Amino acid sequence: MSTSIFLAKLIGPVCLALGLALLINGAAFRTLAAEFINNPPLMFLSGVITLPAGLAIVLTHNVWAGDWRILITILGWLAVIGGLIRILAPQRAVAVGRTMLANPSTLHISTGVYLVIGALLSFFGYRH
Repeated sequence: MSTSIFLAKLIGPVCLALGLALLINGAAFRTLAAEFINNPPLMFLSGVITLPAGLAIVLTHNVWAGDWRILITILGWLAVIGGLIRILAPQRAVAVGRTMLANPSTLHISTGVYLVIGALLSFFGYRH
């Protein structure tokens, strides 16, 4: 099985589950996110977990092709950047989080993004 297919099968259902969870329990997730960004040790720990996960994706799948596989590479790089920011500049991550929580449409946009990416990756991963 190619790395692209494997990662699509792994990341796709996770994104779908997150999108569905946000769709079903949006208000609860806003509360959870507000509590999360006010907890510096959790913010740091999330960076420590996100950075190596992103690096694992980038190191095994740095594919800049003009098709669906680029989604995996972009998600990997976003995880690397997000992990680094949470570790090196946690105050900035908190400020961005608070700004996002202050905008009610952020939840709807995030839900849609997770559902679309999850559906696309699941489709390409499991269609074989």
